[in-house]
Amino acid sequence: MPVAVETISSVKSFGGEQAVLRHASEVTGTDMTFSVFVPDHAEGAKLPVVWYLSGLTCTHANVTEKGDFRRACAELGLILVAPDTSPRGEGVADDPEGAYDFGLGAGFYVDATEQPFAQHYKMWSYITEELPEIIGDCFPADMARQSIMGHSMGGHGALTIGLTHAERFRAVSAFAPIVAPSQVPWGVKALTGYLGEDRAAWRKHDAVALIEDGARVPALLVDQGDADSFLDEQLRPQLLEAACAQAGIDLTLRLQPGYDHSYYFISTFMEDHLRWHAARLKD
Repeated sequence: MPVAVETISSVKSFGGEQAVLRHASEVTGTDMTFSVFVPDHAEGAKLPVVWYLSGLTCTHANVTEKGDFRRACAELGLILVAPDTSPRGEGVADDPEGAYDFGLGAGFYVDATEQPFAQHYKMWSYITEELPEIIGDCFPADMARQSIMGHSMGGHGALTIGLTHAERFRAVSAFAPIVAPSQVPWGVKALTGYLGEDRAAWRKHDAVALIEDGARVPALLVDQGDADSFLDEQLRPQLLEAACAQAGIDLTLRLQPGYDHSYYFISTFMEDHLRWHAARLKD
Protein backbone atom coordinates (compact mmCIF):
# COMPACT_ATOMS: atom_id res chain seq x y z
CA MET A 1 0.00 0.00 0.00
CA PRO A 2 1.39 3.44 -0.85
CA VAL A 3 3.12 5.35 1.93
CA ALA A 4 0.50 8.07 1.62
CA VAL A 5 -2.19 5.74 2.99
CA GLU A 6 -1.76 4.60 6.61
CA THR A 7 -3.53 1.54 7.98
CA ILE A 8 -5.00 2.38 11.38
CA SER A 9 -6.49 -1.08 11.92
CA SER A 10 -7.18 -4.27 10.02
CA VAL A 11 -9.21 -7.27 11.15
CA LYS A 12 -10.48 -10.43 9.51
CA SER A 13 -14.25 -10.77 9.16
CA PHE A 14 -16.29 -13.31 7.18
CA GLY A 15 -13.08 -14.38 5.46
CA GLY A 16 -12.30 -10.86 4.26
CA GLU A 17 -10.44 -7.83 5.61
CA GLN A 18 -12.03 -4.88 7.35
CA ALA A 19 -9.57 -1.99 7.38
CA VAL A 20 -9.64 1.57 8.67
CA LEU A 21 -7.21 3.88 6.89
CA ARG A 22 -6.02 7.48 6.94
CA HIS A 23 -4.38 9.73 4.38
CA ALA A 24 -3.46 13.36 3.89
CA SER A 25 -6.07 14.79 1.54
CA GLU A 26 -4.97 17.37 -0.99
CA VAL A 27 -8.62 18.24 -1.63
CA THR A 28 -9.64 19.02 1.96
CA GLY A 29 -6.20 20.00 3.23
CA THR A 30 -6.71 17.68 6.22
CA ASP A 31 -6.14 14.08 7.19
CA MET A 32 -9.14 11.96 6.17
CA THR A 33 -10.14 8.59 7.60
CA PHE A 34 -12.19 5.95 5.81
CA SER A 35 -12.98 2.25 6.08
CA VAL A 36 -12.88 -0.47 3.44
CA PHE A 37 -14.11 -4.06 3.56
CA VAL A 38 -12.53 -6.35 0.99
CA PRO A 39 -14.02 -9.86 0.81
CA ASP A 40 -11.94 -12.96 0.23
CA HIS A 41 -11.25 -13.28 -3.47
CA ALA A 42 -9.14 -15.10 -6.01
CA GLU A 43 -5.66 -13.73 -6.67
CA GLY A 44 -5.80 -11.11 -9.38
CA ALA A 45 -9.58 -10.70 -9.21
CA LYS A 46 -11.14 -7.25 -9.44
CA LEU A 47 -14.27 -6.67 -7.35
CA PRO A 48 -17.12 -4.17 -7.71
CA VAL A 49 -17.24 -1.26 -5.28
CA VAL A 50 -20.20 -0.04 -3.22
CA TRP A 51 -19.85 3.42 -1.68
CA TYR A 52 -21.72 4.09 1.57
CA LEU A 53 -22.17 7.74 2.62
CA SER A 54 -23.08 8.39 6.24
CA GLY A 55 -25.38 10.89 7.89
CA LEU A 56 -25.18 13.83 10.28
CA THR A 57 -22.81 13.44 13.27
CA CYS A 58 -21.39 10.20 11.83
CA THR A 59 -17.90 9.11 10.81
CA HIS A 60 -16.80 6.02 8.88
CA ALA A 61 -17.24 4.10 12.14
CA ASN A 62 -21.04 4.10 12.41
CA VAL A 63 -21.76 1.86 9.46
CA THR A 64 -18.50 -0.05 9.91
CA GLU A 65 -19.48 -1.06 13.43
CA LYS A 66 -23.29 -1.19 13.18
CA GLY A 67 -24.21 -1.65 9.51
CA ASP A 68 -24.21 -5.48 9.33
CA PHE A 69 -22.91 -5.49 5.76
CA ARG A 70 -19.91 -7.82 5.85
CA ARG A 71 -21.65 -11.19 5.61
CA ALA A 72 -23.57 -10.07 2.50
CA CYS A 73 -20.52 -8.37 0.96
CA ALA A 74 -18.47 -11.53 1.50
CA GLU A 75 -21.14 -13.67 -0.16
CA LEU A 76 -21.69 -11.26 -3.05
CA GLY A 77 -18.06 -10.30 -3.61
CA LEU A 78 -18.50 -6.58 -2.96
CA ILE A 79 -15.96 -4.07 -1.66
CA LEU A 80 -17.66 -1.55 0.63
CA VAL A 81 -16.08 1.90 1.16
CA ALA A 82 -17.26 4.18 3.98
CA PRO A 83 -15.76 7.72 3.98
CA ASP A 84 -16.04 10.32 6.72
CA THR A 85 -18.75 12.99 6.56
CA SER A 86 -16.57 16.11 6.79
CA PRO A 87 -13.01 17.32 7.10
CA ARG A 88 -11.69 17.41 10.66
CA GLY A 89 -8.69 18.71 12.54
CA GLU A 90 -7.04 21.88 13.76
CA GLY A 91 -8.20 24.96 11.90
CA VAL A 92 -11.29 23.32 10.36
CA ALA A 93 -14.29 25.61 10.79
CA ASP A 94 -17.32 24.36 12.70
CA ASP A 95 -20.83 25.63 13.35
CA PRO A 96 -20.40 28.79 15.46
CA GLU A 97 -22.81 27.42 18.05
CA GLY A 98 -21.56 23.84 17.85
CA ALA A 99 -24.81 22.53 16.36
CA TYR A 100 -24.86 18.95 15.10
CA ASP A 101 -26.41 19.75 11.71
CA PHE A 102 -23.67 21.96 10.26
CA GLY A 103 -19.88 21.98 10.25
CA LEU A 104 -17.97 19.03 11.67
CA GLY A 105 -19.72 15.76 10.87
CA ALA A 106 -22.09 17.58 8.54
CA GLY A 107 -20.31 18.30 5.27
CA PHE A 108 -23.42 17.60 3.15
CA TYR A 109 -21.26 16.28 0.29
CA VAL A 110 -20.78 19.70 -1.33
CA ASP A 111 -17.75 21.84 -2.19
CA ALA A 112 -18.21 24.91 -0.02
CA THR A 113 -17.78 28.33 -1.59
CA GLU A 114 -18.53 30.43 1.50
CA GLN A 115 -15.97 31.43 4.11
CA PRO A 116 -14.73 30.14 6.49
CA PHE A 117 -15.75 26.74 5.08
CA ALA A 118 -14.42 26.97 1.52
CA GLN A 119 -10.84 26.10 2.50
CA HIS A 120 -11.54 22.59 3.80
CA TYR A 121 -15.14 21.60 3.08
CA LYS A 122 -14.66 19.99 -0.34
CA MET A 123 -16.55 16.76 0.25
CA TRP A 124 -18.02 16.56 -3.27
CA SER A 125 -14.57 16.55 -4.87
CA TYR A 126 -13.21 14.27 -2.17
CA ILE A 127 -15.90 11.63 -2.72
CA THR A 128 -16.09 11.89 -6.52
CA GLU A 129 -12.41 12.45 -7.38
CA GLU A 130 -9.71 11.98 -4.77
CA LEU A 131 -10.90 8.97 -2.76
CA PRO A 132 -11.89 6.92 -5.86
CA GLU A 133 -8.33 7.29 -7.14
CA ILE A 134 -7.01 5.90 -3.86
CA ILE A 135 -9.47 3.00 -3.92
CA GLY A 136 -8.54 2.17 -7.50
CA ASP A 137 -4.82 2.31 -6.75
CA CYS A 138 -4.73 0.53 -3.41
CA PHE A 139 -7.42 -2.15 -3.55
CA PRO A 140 -8.55 -4.93 -5.93
CA ALA A 141 -11.36 -2.70 -7.17
CA ASP A 142 -13.06 -2.81 -10.55
CA MET A 143 -13.74 0.90 -10.95
CA ALA A 144 -15.88 0.19 -14.00
CA ARG A 145 -18.38 -1.41 -11.62
CA GLN A 146 -19.36 1.07 -8.90
CA SER A 147 -22.57 1.83 -7.05
CA ILE A 148 -23.50 4.23 -4.26
CA MET A 149 -25.80 4.26 -1.24
CA GLY A 150 -26.22 6.30 1.92
CA HIS A 151 -28.26 7.26 4.97
CA SER A 152 -30.02 10.56 5.75
CA MET A 153 -27.50 13.30 4.82
CA GLY A 154 -25.55 10.49 3.17
CA GLY A 155 -28.68 9.42 1.34
CA HIS A 156 -28.82 12.97 -0.01
CA GLY A 157 -25.18 12.60 -1.04
CA ALA A 158 -25.74 9.23 -2.70
CA LEU A 159 -28.75 10.49 -4.65
CA THR A 160 -27.12 13.72 -5.84
CA ILE A 161 -23.77 12.12 -6.72
CA GLY A 162 -25.49 9.15 -8.34
CA LEU A 163 -27.77 11.36 -10.42
CA THR A 164 -24.91 13.64 -11.44
CA HIS A 165 -22.56 10.78 -12.34
CA ALA A 166 -25.09 8.33 -13.72
CA GLU A 167 -22.50 6.98 -16.17
CA ARG A 168 -20.27 5.92 -13.25
CA PHE A 169 -22.70 4.35 -10.79
CA ARG A 170 -24.71 1.34 -11.89
CA ALA A 171 -27.01 1.48 -8.87
CA VAL A 172 -28.15 4.15 -6.40
CA SER A 173 -30.06 3.56 -3.16
CA ALA A 174 -30.70 5.27 0.15
CA PHE A 175 -31.99 4.84 3.67
CA ALA A 176 -34.16 7.72 4.91
CA PRO A 177 -32.54 10.29 2.58
CA ILE A 178 -32.90 14.06 2.65
CA VAL A 179 -34.41 14.12 -0.84
CA ALA A 180 -35.01 17.87 -1.25
CA PRO A 181 -32.59 19.84 0.96
CA SER A 182 -33.69 23.12 -0.62
CA GLN A 183 -37.11 22.58 0.96
CA VAL A 184 -36.25 21.41 4.52
CA PRO A 185 -34.55 23.06 7.52
CA TRP A 186 -31.43 20.86 7.60
CA GLY A 187 -30.74 21.49 3.95
CA VAL A 188 -31.55 25.20 3.87
CA LYS A 189 -29.14 25.80 6.77
CA ALA A 190 -26.37 23.72 5.20
CA LEU A 191 -26.70 24.95 1.63
CA THR A 192 -26.87 28.58 2.75
CA GLY A 193 -23.83 28.17 4.98
CA TYR A 194 -21.72 26.32 2.44
CA LEU A 195 -22.93 27.73 -0.90
CA GLY A 196 -24.46 31.12 -0.07
CA GLU A 197 -27.88 32.63 -0.65
CA ASP A 198 -28.20 31.94 -4.40
CA ARG A 199 -30.71 29.11 -4.52
CA ALA A 200 -29.87 28.42 -8.16
CA ALA A 201 -26.49 27.13 -6.95
CA TRP A 202 -28.25 24.70 -4.62
CA ARG A 203 -30.07 22.79 -7.35
CA LYS A 204 -27.17 20.51 -8.28
CA HIS A 205 -27.11 19.38 -4.64
CA ASP A 206 -30.83 18.63 -4.40
CA ALA A 207 -32.03 15.27 -5.75
CA VAL A 208 -35.55 16.47 -6.52
CA ALA A 209 -34.22 19.58 -8.30
CA LEU A 210 -31.70 17.50 -10.27
CA ILE A 211 -34.49 15.26 -11.54
CA GLU A 212 -36.64 18.28 -12.37
CA ASP A 213 -33.65 19.66 -14.31
CA GLY A 214 -33.22 16.48 -16.35
CA ALA A 215 -30.93 14.14 -14.39
CA ARG A 216 -31.86 10.51 -14.88
CA VAL A 217 -30.97 7.06 -13.58
CA PRO A 218 -32.76 3.83 -14.53
CA ALA A 219 -33.94 3.01 -11.01
CA LEU A 220 -33.73 4.02 -7.35
CA LEU A 221 -34.32 2.03 -4.15
CA VAL A 222 -35.28 3.94 -0.99
CA ASP A 223 -36.24 2.54 2.41
CA GLN A 224 -37.87 4.85 4.94
CA GLY A 225 -39.14 4.06 8.43
CA ASP A 226 -42.62 5.36 9.14
CA ALA A 227 -41.71 5.91 12.82
CA ASP A 228 -38.76 8.15 11.86
CA SER A 229 -39.01 11.35 13.90
CA PHE A 230 -37.50 13.34 11.01
CA LEU A 231 -39.86 12.01 8.35
CA ASP A 232 -42.31 14.87 7.92
CA GLU A 233 -40.06 17.88 8.53
CA GLN A 234 -36.66 16.90 7.10
CA LEU A 235 -36.96 13.88 4.79
CA ARG A 236 -40.23 14.15 2.85
CA PRO A 237 -39.82 11.15 0.53
CA GLN A 238 -43.10 11.98 -1.19
CA LEU A 239 -41.27 14.81 -2.99
CA LEU A 240 -38.86 12.30 -4.53
CA GLU A 241 -41.76 10.01 -5.36
CA ALA A 242 -43.52 12.79 -7.28
CA ALA A 243 -40.36 13.85 -9.12
CA CYS A 244 -39.57 10.28 -10.17
CA ALA A 245 -43.13 9.69 -11.34
CA GLN A 246 -42.99 12.83 -13.47
CA ALA A 247 -39.58 11.87 -14.90
CA GLY A 248 -40.32 8.21 -15.50
CA ILE A 249 -37.64 6.97 -13.06
CA ASP A 250 -38.39 3.55 -11.58
CA LEU A 251 -38.43 4.36 -7.86
CA THR A 252 -38.99 1.59 -5.32
CA LEU A 253 -39.98 3.50 -2.16
CA ARG A 254 -40.61 1.18 0.78
CA LEU A 255 -42.21 2.72 3.87
CA GLN A 256 -41.20 0.33 6.63
CA PRO A 257 -43.75 0.13 9.50
CA GLY A 258 -42.42 0.86 12.97
CA TYR A 259 -38.82 1.63 11.99
CA ASP A 260 -37.00 4.79 13.06
CA HIS A 261 -33.91 6.65 11.78
CA SER A 262 -31.28 4.52 13.51
CA TYR A 263 -28.84 1.78 12.55
CA TYR A 264 -31.34 -0.77 13.86
CA PHE A 265 -33.37 0.25 10.81
CA ILE A 266 -30.41 0.41 8.42
CA SER A 267 -28.94 -2.94 9.46
CA THR A 268 -32.33 -4.60 9.00
CA PHE A 269 -32.51 -3.70 5.30
CA MET A 270 -28.80 -3.47 4.45
CA GLU A 271 -28.69 -6.94 2.89
CA ASP A 272 -31.67 -6.11 0.67
CA HIS A 273 -29.83 -3.08 -0.65
CA LEU A 274 -26.56 -4.94 -1.21
CA ARG A 275 -28.32 -7.69 -3.15
CA TRP A 276 -30.08 -5.03 -5.24
CA HIS A 277 -26.71 -3.42 -5.96
CA ALA A 278 -24.98 -6.73 -6.67
CA ALA A 279 -27.56 -7.64 -9.31
CA ARG A 280 -26.71 -4.41 -11.15
CA LEU A 281 -22.94 -4.76 -10.69
CA LYS A 282 -22.60 -8.07 -12.47
CA ASP A 283 -20.27 -8.21 -15.48
